[in-house]
Amino acid sequence: MLPLKDENRTYTRPYVNYAILAVNIMVFFHELSLGRELNRFFMQYGVIPWEITHFRNLFGGVPFYLKPLTSMFIHGGWGHIVGNMLYLWIFGDNVEDALGHIRYLFFYIITGYAASLAQVLIHPSSTIPNIGASGAISGVLGAYFYLYPHARVLTLVPDFLFFGFFYRLVYIPAFFLIGFWFIYQLFLGIITLPARGGGIAFFAHIGGFIAGYLIVKWYYHNFTGMRRYRSW
Repeated sequence: MLPLKDENRTYTRPYVNYAILAVNIMVFFHELSLGRELNRFFMQYGVIPWEITHFRNLFGGVPFYLKPLTSMFIHGGWGHIVGNMLYLWIFGDNVEDALGHIRYLFFYIITGYAASLAQVLIHPSSTIPNIGASGAISGVLGAYFYLYPHARVLTLVPDFLFFGFFYRLVYIPAFFLIGFWFIYQLFLGIITLPARGGGIAFFAHIGGFIAGYLIVKWYYHNFTGMRRYRSW
């Protein structure tokens, strides 16, 4: 299932979300210019679990404690960045609208860190760099899941009457779409658990989602101004 847009209007312009999108795109075009230096760039600015658990850098670059931040803006290919930016574009504006610009920026960074740490806990000795915005975006999905469970999302889905050879556009409630996404990540994370840290960082997605959900739930229950953003 591929979400294309939601019907959830915003009341403010999502400047922070625009800025995050722009930085991701600019960094990606920088990556395209690196040629043979690209792998070195990944090692210097991606999250290396071994570095985090041993509190020191193996491959230079920024200090190990900043790599969860820099890794949020690095992507491994066109499919990686297009998919991440699509989800951020669809769901990020509403979460920023609910939290406010500054809180949304801190929220995005905190959930990105939480996602990285979740993956590090799973493979603490791995020297394979973890890159991508999907951990932080998973936090955005967790927040959206809590705030707007019944918002309708226009989604491209396979038509099983034709055995998946054709697709159709349908509106799906956010709680179903995002809930299915989370269960799928959890399932894939469990079955790929024996891997040594390569491939997709499913537990970063899971950790980011849970962090985003819990942070917004805590905020909602402690600051009643959030109440008007609940969608039922």
